[in-house]
Amino acid sequence: MGELLLIYVAVGVVAGTTAGLLGLGGGVIIVPVLYVVFTAQGMPADVVMHMAVGTSLATIVFTSTTSIYTHHQQGAVQWSLVRQLLPGVVLGVIAGSFIANQLNSTVLRILFGIFELFVAAQMLFSLIPKSQCIYQNHLVYSIVGGVTGGVSALLGIGGGSVMVPFLIWCGANMRLAVATSAACGFPIALFGSASFMLLGADNNAAISNSLGYIYLPALLGILMTSMLFSRLSAQLVHRLPALLLKRVFAMVLLLMGIKMVVG
Repeated sequence: MGELLLIYVAVGVVAGTTAGLLGLGGGVIIVPVLYVVFTAQGMPADVVMHMAVGTSLATIVFTSTTSIYTHHQQGAVQWSLVRQLLPGVVLGVIAGSFIANQLNSTVLRILFGIFELFVAAQMLFSLIPKSQCIYQNHLVYSIVGGVTGGVSALLGIGGGSVMVPFLIWCGANMRLAVATSAACGFPIALFGSASFMLLGADNNAAISNSLGYIYLPALLGILMTSMLFSRLSAQLVHRLPALLLKRVFAMVLLLMGIKMVVG
């Protein structure tokens, strides 16, 4: 049990750092690591990926709050954009949670691996669209909010890998895009984790210390460090160039994505 706690604490350090510094919410690290750890613990194969996704979303509820507060202090969160994105995000999260509940763990694992490969390519090759300055297009915000919420709930992520490029396309600079994406991560995680908790209610008896599809020991272990490092890294994003870090992190995601796809 002690070794598992150390793993969860270490995951919290990396997840918190990626949440604050890169606007990724930490799920791209949390989900694959928890999948491996939960499998090694002997969790039922048909729900192991659901447990990883649900637990990841629950951690993002807390890490996103510290990240949002720090970005807000810096005046970087565009709350008017958050309000426009919110309805689509919430509906997308609820729909994505129900879809995830209908899929088996193998399909979820492969989908997650493909998504990580996409994120790695995005970071390695700086696949950021040119600004189109479409702030006034509310329909586009609703659609992208829904897609981001759905993908996030399906895969247990904060949505930054979808939201940040979109906001840059809309005319925001990287600093504002990361901060605003972090603000959207909170409702994504809140509604997503609540949905996974309810949808996995029948799972409580089969796996001890679980709350639906949320594994409480992993949640608490990750939170021991993720909130602190989320706040620290959110402060660093306003001071340090993150290009080298993004490329190194992209290579890690590339390897993890391949691992998740091949099983």
